[in-house]
Amino acid sequence: MARHKLLRSVAAATAALTGLTIAGIATTGTAQAAGRSQHRHQVTAASQWTRHVHGARLAAGDRVNVKVWLTPRDADGLTALATAVSDPHSAAYAHYLSAAGYDSRFAPTRAQVASVTAWLRGAGLRVDGSDASHHYVAVSGTAAAIDTAFTAGIQQYHVDGQAVTGATQPVTVPSALAGSVLAVTGIDTLGHRATPSTDRGTSAARARGPARSSDLGPPPGFVNAQPCSAYYGQKRANDLPAFAGDHLPYAVCGYVPSQLRSAYGLTGTRLTGRGQTIAITDAFESPWLLQDSNTYASRHGDKPFRPGQFKTRSDTNYDPAKVDECGGNDWYAEQNLDVQAEHGMAPDANIVYYGAASCYDDDLLAAMARAVSDDQASIVSNSWGEPTYVTLPDGTVTPSIDDTLVAAYESIFKQAAVQGIGFYYSAGDTGDDLAAWGVKQTEFPVSDPWVTAVGGTSLAVARNGRRAFETGWGTEKWSLNADGSAWTDAGYLYGSGGGCSAWFTSTPPYQRFARTGCSGRAVPDIAMDADPNTGMLIGQTQDFDLPTRFGTGTQYGEYRLGGTSLASPLLAGLNAAAQQGRSRIGFANPLIYLVGPFTAHDVTPQGDAGNIRVDYVNGLNQADGTVASVRTFDQDSSLATNRGWDEVTGVGSPTLRYAVAVHLLRLP
Repeated sequence: MARHKLLRSVAAATAALTGLTIAGIATTGTAQAAGRSQHRHQVTAASQWTRHVHGARLAAGDRVNVKVWLTPRDADGLTALATAVSDPHSAAYAHYLSAAGYDSRFAPTRAQVASVTAWLRGAGLRVDGSDASHHYVAVSGTAAAIDTAFTAGIQQYHVDGQAVTGATQPVTVPSALAGSVLAVTGIDTLGHRATPSTDRGTSAARARGPARSSDLGPPPGFVNAQPCSAYYGQKRANDLPAFAGDHLPYAVCGYVPSQLRSAYGLTGTRLTGRGQTIAITDAFESPWLLQDSNTYASRHGDKPFRPGQFKTRSDTNYDPAKVDECGGNDWYAEQNLDVQAEHGMAPDANIVYYGAASCYDDDLLAAMARAVSDDQASIVSNSWGEPTYVTLPDGTVTPSIDDTLVAAYESIFKQAAVQGIGFYYSAGDTGDDLAAWGVKQTEFPVSDPWVTAVGGTSLAVARNGRRAFETGWGTEKWSLNADGSAWTDAGYLYGSGGGCSAWFTSTPPYQRFARTGCSGRAVPDIAMDADPNTGMLIGQTQDFDLPTRFGTGTQYGEYRLGGTSLASPLLAGLNAAAQQGRSRIGFANPLIYLVGPFTAHDVTPQGDAGNIRVDYVNGLNQADGTVASVRTFDQDSSLATNRGWDEVTGVGSPTLRYAVAVHLLRLP
């Protein structure tokens, strides 16, 4: 009853404020901004890029969804505590708060939520909900109502074939809410459509099936061609021209979990992740996710999930337009890879899957907030990202993030840190990003100093399960010439993201002695297998529209998959296993830079020049023939591996010594 009185009183006060600042004011042009300037607080400036692209106003009745992110209490105290509990040298190390403890000290208050909610409703918008720790208030309304409430001058644009929206004027809220509103997401969408960091290693693509409510249908099928190897170097391409003076081995068919556990030192440690929980965030949720993962585990000598060991906490309220924009069931491969890699590395760990309602970052942020507020998992694996900068059609380079968006992310990352939860992100699959975005950069949120950035390697697992060699993931493709007598360079394909962040220009404390060569945040921190041509075999329900060895129609099938989307869940699983029997690792970077330089495998240029990949021309069967290509190792755009820390693999890749050191560390 007292809460209802509070809501009514705040609503009345805010309605009065709203009447002063909104009623009767034009919704376009300078009169709108001038009429509100005395009573408004600027949350963020107008989107810089809108000055360089022609746009048009949204139809007044179009629906727009935004989230208003709220400012934590005692932000400086939150940062200080997150730093202390994550530092192995601090007396406060691993003295974490519960979710309830965080809420009582740092979460925005109910009064803050009530005041923001009352203003939004008074502005004619629909409040769609909030999260348990009051990170945000979700709201929707017509374009005209959103435009009026936030003074944003929203327009729609087409950039590189994508429909996006942006703010042509500063995004503002009533001055009375200045201390409560941290950020507003959903208005500017350029660069905010996250993409999964997975790669089959082929450009073949076929049409997706139709979306059906929350069941987006099975994705189109894919089958790896023969010949391929059960372990690295089993078969060599002696029937094809030599490359760099050597007949290269055929690519592996796809490593299975027992091979990866062995190569990275977990076999024989009895560390299986028992008692640990890993969370995963992706877009959408495959209805076959658990079934596929159990089938895969059983087929490859591992135990399927026990009842209750795997859970989902997904938002399946999908917007059909966003499903189409995000690729819909294209995300299912990412989900299967994440779950199967983590279960493979830590077979006894619990997994909770948090599917976001779309691939837009504000929906993914909501999934992250849910995982942290639930406080079940101590590790959150994320295999998606977005650019920090984009290049517009006229050649202008513009930021696609801003300080308020970063603050919204970090409100979640810092809550996670004080609760002993670590966020792991894939470093990206486009090297230095120059080819993908027209500017050399590190991506976001992987470059945020409060997350663990996981780079990628090319891993050779020998017949005995040991690491034959491991080098940086970066691939140039070479194709056969017309008469099949020699290889011709087809250019750069993909590789691990990394480099020096131009956005986060202060060196994090944990990297001060890493000799990164960067004046600010350096990416990545650590690395694991990511090369699609030395990748992991995964199992997935797919739609095979031609006869295949798995059958025709909707069938379970297996294929090799890679990308730093493999590296991130591999590390999540390995650290969950190493964490067994000790307190939560929490934010992992201070620990990684403490033990990694002495225990990790130093990834340097080594091993073969590459391997030979064979693909079906139609992606499914032999009917249209096959095509062979060389896929090189350790040629990652402008990025390079070196001794010590490097911009492809960070401090290196895990080993038995690394896992044991993490498991046994008891500081201070």
